Amino acid sequence: MSHFKSNLRDVEFNFFELFGRGEILGKGPFEEIDADTARSILSEIERLAREDLGASFEDADRNPPVYDPAQHSVTMPPEFKKSYDAWMNAEWWRLQLPEELGGQRAPASLVWGSAEFVLGANPAIWMFATGPGFARIVFENGNERDRQIAQHMIDRHWSATMVLTEPDAGSDVGAGRTKAFPNEDGTWNIEGVKRFITSAEHDMADNIMHLVLARPQGVEGVGGPGTKGLSLFLVPKHHFDHETGELTGERNGAYVTNVEKKMGLKVSSTCEVTFGDSSTGEGQPARGWLLGEVHDGINQMFRVIENARMMVGAKAIATLSTGYLNALEYAKERVQGADLTQASDKTAPRVTITHHPDVRRSLLTQKAFAEGLRSLAMYTTTWQDDIIMKGVSGEDATLSEAINDLLLPLVKGYGSERSWVVLGTETLQTFGGSGFLQDYPIEQYVRDAKIDTLYEGTTAIQGQDLFFRKIVKDKGQALGYLAQEIEQFAASDAGNGRLKVERELLAQGLGDAQAIIGAIFADLMSANPADENGDITNIYKVGLNTTRLVYVLGDVVVAWLLLRGAEVALDKLGGEVSTADQAFYEGKIAAASFFTRQMMPMLAGERAIAENIDGSIMELDEAAF
Repeated sequence: MSHFKSNLRDVEFNFFELFGRGEILGKGPFEEIDADTARSILSEIERLAREDLGASFEDADRNPPVYDPAQHSVTMPPEFKKSYDAWMNAEWWRLQLPEELGGQRAPASLVWGSAEFVLGANPAIWMFATGPGFARIVFENGNERDRQIAQHMIDRHWSATMVLTEPDAGSDVGAGRTKAFPNEDGTWNIEGVKRFITSAEHDMADNIMHLVLARPQGVEGVGGPGTKGLSLFLVPKHHFDHETGELTGERNGAYVTNVEKKMGLKVSSTCEVTFGDSSTGEGQPARGWLLGEVHDGINQMFRVIENARMMVGAKAIATLSTGYLNALEYAKERVQGADLTQASDKTAPRVTITHHPDVRRSLLTQKAFAEGLRSLAMYTTTWQDDIIMKGVSGEDATLSEAINDLLLPLVKGYGSERSWVVLGTETLQTFGGSGFLQDYPIEQYVRDAKIDTLYEGTTAIQGQDLFFRKIVKDKGQALGYLAQEIEQFAASDAGNGRLKVERELLAQGLGDAQAIIGAIFADLMSANPADENGDITNIYKVGLNTTRLVYVLGDVVVAWLLLRGAEVALDKLGGEVSTADQAFYEGKIAAASFFTRQMMPMLAGERAIAENIDGSIMELDEAAF
């Protein structure tokens, strides 16, 4: 039996009942997908994930890929290959593609709603299967040659990678030293070493297309310092015939020279890739093409990065959800101790641990975060839906793009951190000592989930991105819109009085979050070097608060979305519902109330810390650490 436990009912609740995605189906770019089709897609992908994709999850962890340094090759575990082939052959990934690439464009909300099942059952499958998604980006940013390459990537199920990080540069992408030299035939030779490249080598696809950031050489006006001097190149593992896509049998000079040994997510091959280095064996140059024949690498790559950050958040949330459902099942069956009201009676009957107060607190904490984070991800995709629809109709999507940009650091940063912490404490703790054993999937969930807080930008990077790029650079427009929406909900009569206390707490929490943002902004302004009364070191105080902002703003948005869900649930309970739906809706209300009452009061403490932060930590001698 698969480890994976899905919450299809809650995904459908978010899609249809909370965010009304049925209203955009059958219209514009989504005219071929109606409500019944959407339900069928969700149901079938959930079944595939639960029955087939999750089957190799444990085996792939115990029997990770084998790297042969002599051949620069990676052999994948057979059981995982079966699961991967099941996903690729089902071709549900075509929902991400435009018709020009043989796809059936679906709303982003449907794509990511169904992605949760794959990412929860066996996340590495989704990560290895990025070829079609990357092909779309190549198609949309490329010239005629690149669009033909994109079609080959689709038709031949080629894999693809995003190649940014370098050993010495790490997250400082602009410090990358990989170089690109132009050839007379229009190709480029790439030289350098990249590290932490996901899926850069495996034996599950005939070819792998590397999307490589490199600094052009010998071309006037391009290739300068920083991220703006980087261009994006398409570098295949094997050369191929451009007309047919057939491999020529000639190996390109892009070789994997190491595969990392990791704490978790072991089946995902995380590689060092060396481009154009004679030490790799044959000494071939690593030849590729400049994407679109324009030197706009960082902007092009950001399309890939944003998709990757959405994936990371969705993966973290999916893992927390299945972790919670596994813990819930265990708690309902695990008999231990007497009811607390009979603790002194040694003859009292033993009860299941769901009767114990702290276990109930823990379970409701897990439920609230799992369902709240799901709503956060789905809410973000509603803006992505809006961007697609407005792009087709020619309407201005500036606000939608800004709000999506604002929410992505929360989906990735807040989603990954909350999921990892709740999994590692509440979920594992529910199992007691058994949670530390490989008899249950929780210990693997915990190991696999930790990476979500690290790759595609650590939480500290997400915090700086959130404040400097998504709030300050945007002049607070997206944040202002979101705050207004939350304020209006808090001031409404949502829940017919049932949610009155919770709405008051939400308003207080929003006020605390706004005060924290105000304090950070004041420190930023006082650090202006142009201000003769300013103090440039106050920028340190900004840096000490930006990660805090990720948590605080995430808590407020999740509380708001949970309460919106509770409002829908209360309305549904006002009519006739099945026994199962009655329990489901009551659970939505309980989770929303619990989360709001538990989390919103804590923000006052976070506000006090933020408003009184000082820079003394930056003056501390390193020896004191």
